[in-house]
Amino acid sequence: MDVSTRSLATDREASLWQTIRESLAGSHQDYTDGDIGRAVVLLAIPSVLELALESVFAVVDVFFVSRLGPDAVAVVGLSESMLTITYAVASGLSIGAMATVARRVGEGDHDGASRAAVQAILIGIIFSVPAGIAGAWFARPLLVLMGATGDVLAHSAYTVIVLGLDGVVLMLFLINAVFRGAGDAAIAMRVLWIANAINICLDPCLIYGLGPFPQLGVAGAAVATVTGRGIGVLVQLYLLVHSPGGREGRTREAGVVDTGAPEGRRRIVIRWKHLRIEPRVMMNMLKLSGSAVLQELITTTSWVGLVRILASFGSAALAGYTIAIRIVVFALLPSFGLANAAATLVGQNLGARKPDRAEASVWRACLFNLLFLGAIGLVFIVFAVPLVAGFTSDEAVAPVAVSGLRIISSGFVMYAYGFVLTMAFNGAGDTWTPTLINVFCFWLVEIPLAYGLARGLEMGPAGVFWSIAIAFSMMALISAAAFRRGRWKLKDV
Repeated sequence: MDVSTRSLATDREASLWQTIRESLAGSHQDYTDGDIGRAVVLLAIPSVLELALESVFAVVDVFFVSRLGPDAVAVVGLSESMLTITYAVASGLSIGAMATVARRVGEGDHDGASRAAVQAILIGIIFSVPAGIAGAWFARPLLVLMGATGDVLAHSAYTVIVLGLDGVVLMLFLINAVFRGAGDAAIAMRVLWIANAINICLDPCLIYGLGPFPQLGVAGAAVATVTGRGIGVLVQLYLLVHSPGGREGRTREAGVVDTGAPEGRRRIVIRWKHLRIEPRVMMNMLKLSGSAVLQELITTTSWVGLVRILASFGSAALAGYTIAIRIVVFALLPSFGLANAAATLVGQNLGARKPDRAEASVWRACLFNLLFLGAIGLVFIVFAVPLVAGFTSDEAVAPVAVSGLRIISSGFVMYAYGFVLTMAFNGAGDTWTPTLINVFCFWLVEIPLAYGLARGLEMGPAGVFWSIAIAFSMMALISAAAFRRGRWKLKDV
């Protein structure tokens, strides 16, 4: 390698590390101009870390609660499974908020972006109050419906708290979607850092009664989680109304920190003039979110259907499936981050009337995702046995988990495109296209196929795993065909 080639490689490496540092620091960027690959990385890295941190809450609770016995762990698991409905609704509502804010920012209508942020927060409040009341009231009956025994019901206070205050989850998702839509993914990431740090510190203190804290048992884990998330929401609201230094007059007039601001200055700042109900903006956001919520629920319920089929093969099959899926989900987190980055770039570039750049951003994110998931899929296929061995040595469970990990990973190359394209449609405000694709792939293909392969062809749990790989691959192919048609470019938000 000659001196010039070595110098070029060094410059590229330095540039990559600089981009990574900027993504974590949250530098202010115009994502409608400049290098597309760099824009994808700047948005994707904090989004990946945000998603990883959101998944940490339940893991931390289980870690500290495990010392209280299996019944305490069971109530955490059952409560978390019920919260998946809240997660689905929150994710759907967040899509509408993110798409609207991204479009306004791309148009240069920062005042409109601030108004949209307020409407998103109001939507969160409207949904949170009745959901919280219903969750607290029906917590015990829901646990019974989920099969909780009397010993598990003794810890129902945990469920009452997390379901009664699940509004903080909704608000956390919604406001972070506002930040992502504005291109401030690093802020969303930092909020989750704060919330998780508080949860980790409070969990042992409130569960075991350390120092001046009361000993609340498993209920303490719920209080810690809700407190961490609640403080995270307060931090979000503070950041939305606080101008980060200087240019205060200009910020008050525009409702946003100007695009020429140095690093750390945000696009959206909410002022008194924005604090009003705007039915048209709210209804447009709900229109986008309604189909997005359905989109999320379709995916969630399809997993429930698969679990029901696997349950007929016994606990070993369920345990093996659970291990395989947990390994897969953690590997897919970077994919979701890249998908979120693509959605933001699509929304902002369509707002800036740059549809070709929006499309190019999506294909670049797909390529990055392909390289990442292709490598991970190969590792999972080759090293499935030692990976599963880290979770179980049970002779009945391990083979099922290994089979599931290898079969599902075989479709990673296709998933890479499917995840990004789905979120690209959402970022454009075209939430119905991925919803209809999900209905076809997951309800009309995946579940019947899983039953037919597992039972009809007597493939057992492997049949269910193949149905997952086939359905997600089909989703990617159909999404790519629909995306190339370009109708999403004409969507008005």
